[in-house]
Amino acid sequence: MTPLPPPVGSAATADDAAATAIRRYEERLARDPGSLAFAPLADAYRKAGRAGEAVRTCREGLQRFPEYATARLILAKALRDDGDAEAALGEARTILERDPGHAQAHRLAAELERGAGRLSEAVAHLRQAADLDPTDRESRMLLDVLDGGGRPASASALQRLLTDEAFATMTFGAVCLDQGLVDEAAQIFGRILLKEPGHAGARRKLDEAVRIKTQKRKGS
Repeated sequence: MTPLPPPVGSAATADDAAATAIRRYEERLARDPGSLAFAPLADAYRKAGRAGEAVRTCREGLQRFPEYATARLILAKALRDDGDAEAALGEARTILERDPGHAQAHRLAAELERGAGRLSEAVAHLRQAADLDPTDRESRMLLDVLDGGGRPASASALQRLLTDEAFATMTFGAVCLDQGLVDEAAQIFGRILLKEPGHAGARRKLDEAVRIKTQKRKGS
């Protein structure tokens, strides 16, 4: 019997799409080793969970294009994903030294500072990101959560945001989880997995949220 194809949106479909993207960028870079294709290739590696390859590819490319901020941001994210948060923060700071108005670098620096427990530095970067990008609702809500001692000014406002695709991000989910908003974090990671079934990071964080919820029930 011929096996049925995987359902649309399945992890297998997501993995196939990632492999196709990686192959396409690898072929482009092989044809023109001096091109900027190393950056999207590195990002594709990173999103596929191959952070070490992403780091190596970015570093090789940045030797030729040291001022390429997009590639340095991808390197910073890959270092973060590879577990080297301080090196990632160093890359984000390098971007900001050259371009203090780089909103994405401020957002990443905020995430890394928060992860290191330096909340005042995280809040400062979030304020910069929100000021630089008036459409950045996520940074504004993150500021609201961090400044509000773990909850936004209105709990109903947070509930509305949980249905907004713009807030279905790893950063917002991680902040909710760190602040003890376990149910909300689980919803966010679940929404990410609906969009990207192969997202390993979202799967790990959802498992963590479920584990915390289980522990709380056992302790109650």
